[in-house]
Amino acid sequence: MHKLINFKKTIILVLILVLGSNTYAWGPTGHRVVAEIANRHLSSRAKKAIAGIIGNESLAMIANWPDFIKSDTTNKYKHTSPWHYVDFPGHISRETFDEMIREDKAQGELYKQTLAMIEQLKNPASSKEEKRFALSFLVHMIGDMHQPLHVGHDEDQGGNKISVKWFDKPTNLHRVWDEHLIDFQQLSYTEYTNWLDRSPLSTIKTIQGGSITDWLFESHLIADKIYDRTKDGDQLSYRYNYIFVNDLNNQLLKGGLRLAKVLNDIYK
Repeated sequence: MHKLINFKKTIILVLILVLGSNTYAWGPTGHRVVAEIANRHLSSRAKKAIAGIIGNESLAMIANWPDFIKSDTTNKYKHTSPWHYVDFPGHISRETFDEMIREDKAQGELYKQTLAMIEQLKNPASSKEEKRFALSFLVHMIGDMHQPLHVGHDEDQGGNKISVKWFDKPTNLHRVWDEHLIDFQQLSYTEYTNWLDRSPLSTIKTIQGGSITDWLFESHLIADKIYDRTKDGDQLSYRYNYIFVNDLNNQLLKGGLRLAKVLNDIYK
């Protein structure tokens, strides 16, 4: 009987992890790539401040915590679910995009909670626990905003409702961008970081320019491109990787470099 109860608990936990993973962004590898790239571009002041919050842990190791807590059955973190995305209608103008951001008309709280976590880290009255929470979410959300389908369309839940096949295996468009494309590269997060993080200083400065709103709109434009070239029922494989691998890699690199910029600005 005891073994049967433990078995049932195991099955429930697996189901929670599997079902909860539908809204993950980049998956563990992608988020660690973004965090590791950022870590390599931190100022000495930022590194010291971050060490004061997380000790010997790395940004890469705290990057996925905001996804892991989706499996918490107490609903303690349920309110954070909308923090992972901000959705818009397709092919809108920059003016409409800015208006929807300004008037809080978009679905999801990725933008405003990113700003809130920045302020939490800047606030000298924040406790160490509050800063750790804010840092984990900020690292994660900067990664989220560079996964294009987390700035996608609300009607299909960022591609979660678009069924496709990845090398003949049923999945959905969101998961293709969260995990399948990244896993297809067959690289660990450190190998991936080494491959991507080779830009000259001039390119890094260009990537780090602009505002968070600019970065979100950039991702939204890529989401439009993805929607235009991917339909419900499509069978995706080598050619899909060929079409989108540069967008994938550029977004991972940009996410990492821009995260470093945000953190360096906080602790300048």
